[in-house]
Amino acid sequence: MRSICYSASLFFLTTTVFAQTQQISRTPDGDVSLKLEIERAVEKGVKWLKENQNAETGAWSDEKLPAFTGLAVSATLGDPNLDPADGIPAHIEKAYDYLISQAKPDGGIYGKGLATYNTSISMVALLQAGREEYLPIVAKARRLLINQQQDFDKRGETDNLFDGGIGYGGSYAHSDLSNTRFALEALYYAKKALSDTKYDESEEFDLDWDAAIEFVSLCQNSEKTVERLGEKTTLREEDKGGFVYFPGNTKSEVLKVQTDEGEKNALRSYGSISYAGLLSFIYADMDRDDPRIAAVMDWLSKNFTLEENPGMDAQGLYYYYHTMAKALAISGTEKIVTPDGKEIDWKKELALKVMSTQQQDGSWINEQSNRWLEDDPALVTAYSLLTLQHVYRNM
Repeated sequence: MRSICYSASLFFLTTTVFAQTQQISRTPDGDVSLKLEIERAVEKGVKWLKENQNAETGAWSDEKLPAFTGLAVSATLGDPNLDPADGIPAHIEKAYDYLISQAKPDGGIYGKGLATYNTSISMVALLQAGREEYLPIVAKARRLLINQQQDFDKRGETDNLFDGGIGYGGSYAHSDLSNTRFALEALYYAKKALSDTKYDESEEFDLDWDAAIEFVSLCQNSEKTVERLGEKTTLREEDKGGFVYFPGNTKSEVLKVQTDEGEKNALRSYGSISYAGLLSFIYADMDRDDPRIAAVMDWLSKNFTLEENPGMDAQGLYYYYHTMAKALAISGTEKIVTPDGKEIDWKKELALKVMSTQQQDGSWINEQSNRWLEDDPALVTAYSLLTLQHVYRNM
């Protein structure tokens, strides 16, 4: 595969990169008024996070889910109002102490279960500090994630749909696109941070990236996927190019449709997981001209909306905003072009939408759905802040 250079591909991993993004974001380009609005909204949100951190442990929300703290750390350090010369704020230092305390002998960073999810997000937060002393923890966590990759072929199953992907771990072992995306992101940045250090093991021990791409591709609605899933599955025109949670039938995505050959299952594409699919392809360094990327971009343009998570109504709405901002920013997408030729300034529209839902105290919460824990204001506030920061740095 040919690697391509995506704009904004390094997600402010170190304080040096963080300082550079500060300088870039304060150039006169773009809508100055909107940038000032974003700065104020982020400042209020970061203040709320600081005031609602557990002062004793340094964690946010459920201490068994260090991912929540990792997201809050990333959202705080991404604040354009923060002066890098002042160093890492004291309450974030405490949060880092908490994250380190969650590192397990197997290399994972988790409380109780959901090893992939918690480890991946915690890794990115640790990398963002830009500290050499965190590299051994990151290196061990990297090993844990690589070992989570499914390979049923070794068990004599040569046509398993979950091969190459990564799941939650433990009793949720089978692969899914969400955890695979989280893991690919963490591994992508870890590889860059560990490169040319004594912790760099990528030559002798690495993810099977081709297998990962194969799994991600099977989560995309296409003729090839339908063929692989078998004669009981069909493909609706409106689902082409979009993604599902994992290749197969799930309660939330499977639809019964009538075809000339009788009733069949159709897997419904939805918004947040389709952006996760795009991100997965990006982290795997796929060629920008690959038809699978073109197909998902086509689906996303046809289904662009900020009123819902397409296919899921209000479920996971703020995660949808977060994955949208990250995927479109990293892919260098300036405008969304709808099927009728209308050009949408997604950055401006998304920023205005997210800011319009900020609570008076500076937090955010999904008032319409509690699915995927979006009734937790710390989680949703972190999602919203990260969304606004991706917009801000790319204006």
